[in-house]
Amino acid sequence: QVQLVESGGGSVQAGGSLRLSCATSGFTYSTYCMGWFRQSTGKEREVVAHLDSDGSTSYADSVKGRFTISDDNAKNTLYLEMNSLKPEDTAVYYCAAGDYCDYVGSPFGFRGQGTQVTVS
Repeated sequence: QVQLVESGGGSVQAGGSLRLSCATSGFTYSTYCMGWFRQSTGKEREVVAHLDSDGSTSYADSVKGRFTISDDNAKNTLYLEMNSLKPEDTAVYYCAAGDYCDYVGSPFGFRGQGTQVTVS
């Protein structure tokens, strides 16, 4: 059974930092593209970062230079380090996996239940 479980969300003041974690199981982690997407009320879903199986990374322009995606393959765990947070970063953040990076955050991939990040 595929599982992606996020943790590390919370409330923080603008300019602060948070680190999200995503513990995964039930699939061959090392062969998937992993990523984070966010969803907030009234806004479209946004894939903020992904980490491909070859180690390459990609970031949305809105978070470039502030967010860093990384993982621990031995633990099948994905991370998102978020610095210099802004109120517009407020959203539910989801961990996601896909056979291809285009599938991250889409109905064709896996996703967790999400963790709330609130920046005030």
